[in-house]
Amino acid sequence: MAIEIGKPAPDFELEASNGERVKLSDYSGKNVVLYFYPKDMTPGCTTQACDFRDRHQHFADVNAVILGVSPDPLSRHEKFIEKHGLPFLLLADEDHHAAETYGVWKLKKNFGKEYMGIERSTFIIDQEGRLVKEWRKVKVKDHVEEALEYIKGNLIQS
Repeated sequence: MAIEIGKPAPDFELEASNGERVKLSDYSGKNVVLYFYPKDMTPGCTTQACDFRDRHQHFADVNAVILGVSPDPLSRHEKFIEKHGLPFLLLADEDHHAAETYGVWKLKKNFGKEYMGIERSTFIIDQEGRLVKEWRKVKVKDHVEEALEYIKGNLIQS
């Protein structure tokens, strides 16, 4: 299934760090920041998660929920949340089904080795469940602020 701006965001169901199974459709009526990241506890992913943490209330103020998704298991998510005081849910996509659906499970190269992994990406989904913005190959610096400004400038906030 290809995803497309202006179309309904593909729904999925994953285990969440709160111990529940979460569906994207559970957040109907909210703006959703769905961000895919490669791995808990790594430098770039930690910076990104902490940037979202530090702006969490700003997102809440514009009726937005933050959901982080990686292939890490819940046990690793729990350690990541505890270590960095993350106030939003992390979802375990161990079989990378959601990542594949959103087209972010990619062939990567690092130090001459090839492997499959997450391409850091963020998707904004509006209150009606439509995909309205995407960033792929995200550079962490200033990205969270850019996502927040997009919501403030383009989406209903009630």
